[in-house]
Amino acid sequence: MYKHDRSRRLQLSVSMWMMLYLSFPVAMFWISNQADYFEEYVVKRKREIYPPDEKMHRKEMEDFKERMRDRKEQRLLKQMAMRSEE
Repeated sequence: MYKHDRSRRLQLSVSMWMMLYLSFPVAMFWISNQADYFEEYVVKRKREIYPPDEKMHRKEMEDFKERMRDRKEQRLLKQMAMRSEE
């Protein structure tokens, strides 16, 4: 009878751990997908990392891109002129 009680306790213990092991990820998934949590944490965090563009910053970035395009174009034209002279 002692062996039977011991195996029953072991089976109960294993099933309890298995239940915890399986329910933890499900609970975390359920909590993290709540709309309130998403609004409070994820959206606020995204706004911290990627702040809304300012018009001045956007203008500076566009000017920088244009200068880089002009430089690249001038370099390519110079290379083409050198090749045509050869």
